[in-house]
Amino acid sequence: MADFESYDEDLRGFVEELVAFETTDGNEADAQAFVAGVLSGLGFDVYEFEADADVLAAHPSFPDDVRDIDVAGRPVVGGVLEFGDPEAGRTLLLNGHVDVVPAEPERWETPPFEPSWDGDRLVGRGAADMKSGLGVCVFAARALADDPGDLDGRIVVESVVGEEAGGIGAAASALGDPYPFERDAAIITEPTELAPVVATEGSLMKRLELAGRSAHAATPWRGESVLPHFERIREAFADLERDRHDRITHPLYEDYPTRWPVVFGRVDAGNWASSVPDTLTAEVRIGVAPGETVAEVETEFADALADVVADSEWLSAQAPQFERFGVQFEPSELDIDEPIVESVRAALAVADRDSTPVGVTYGADARHYIDAGIPTVLFGPGSIEQAHFPDESIAWPEVLDAGDVLVTAARNYLK
Repeated sequence: MADFESYDEDLRGFVEELVAFETTDGNEADAQAFVAGVLSGLGFDVYEFEADADVLAAHPSFPDDVRDIDVAGRPVVGGVLEFGDPEAGRTLLLNGHVDVVPAEPERWETPPFEPSWDGDRLVGRGAADMKSGLGVCVFAARALADDPGDLDGRIVVESVVGEEAGGIGAAASALGDPYPFERDAAIITEPTELAPVVATEGSLMKRLELAGRSAHAATPWRGESVLPHFERIREAFADLERDRHDRITHPLYEDYPTRWPVVFGRVDAGNWASSVPDTLTAEVRIGVAPGETVAEVETEFADALADVVADSEWLSAQAPQFERFGVQFEPSELDIDEPIVESVRAALAVADRDSTPVGVTYGADARHYIDAGIPTVLFGPGSIEQAHFPDESIAWPEVLDAGDVLVTAARNYLK
């Protein structure tokens, strides 16, 4: 059996070079060309395709206007390796996203897109989320192909774009027919600290707009500030958040202090320090539990807002606007008895690691594949606590451990 650690040097070089690409949303093309070249050089059959904005606009999670969906010049890259009689076996998809969130260089100790090492930790934007995980996919597939034994089937390594913006590449892959074969299951190497994740939380993104009446700050009684109205709405949403935490339970989420968080991540009010603020725009992210739908949760919060409005003469006359924006994340959940989950758990057991399935409070591309009938589990190196943070890093020994487990899990699934 091929020793995954023997691929260490090539894996390090691949991930270091990939981290050096500033693959923020919409800027993935050069990195994807690099990935395609590496896959081709390693003997993969390479496929490339772009998302269709019209198809995504028809999907309830994406904006209705195709102009709000950026797909041009953002290819998905898939590399395929076949074993034995591929038609006689299963096809396993190994997936990672190449895009990253923006970095603020002034908050980093080292330039975010110049990979560096702090002992055995790789530092750089995307090191944890999730370019190391994508590298593990590439070289785990190559390791299996170098020692396939009597396996039949295929492995597809897929590098997608736009995950941080809602999963543009994964949705294109799941909703389309990019390969001349079906995919039976998938593993996405998100940073799960080597835990098998079978449930992901969804999220509803809404924009609240309030209107008041401006007045000079010297005579505020002549105006109507939007701030007290916003505070009543925020308190009502906080009450509903607490109610939902108590009312909506799930065995994989019992230990979270807030299971279905509600966060006003952006608030913009007023336009002049010496004027009563008469406008407010706030953007809120609302957690959606596995088993719920975005639409159901949207109705709950719309009703809570309606109760606040009904108690206010001003808001009843100046109705708030509360509209979706961006991409909505439906939750996802996979039965732990699915063969792909059993394969990952068995591989973890061989490595003497905890194989207990877990749920997470963030969204992921798994939902697109699961909705398309492709059972998908998250499993990868690194921690979500490093994702989106300055000086993002990953412990390299964990990357190598992830490769060992992934090779065994793939072999378990394909045998």
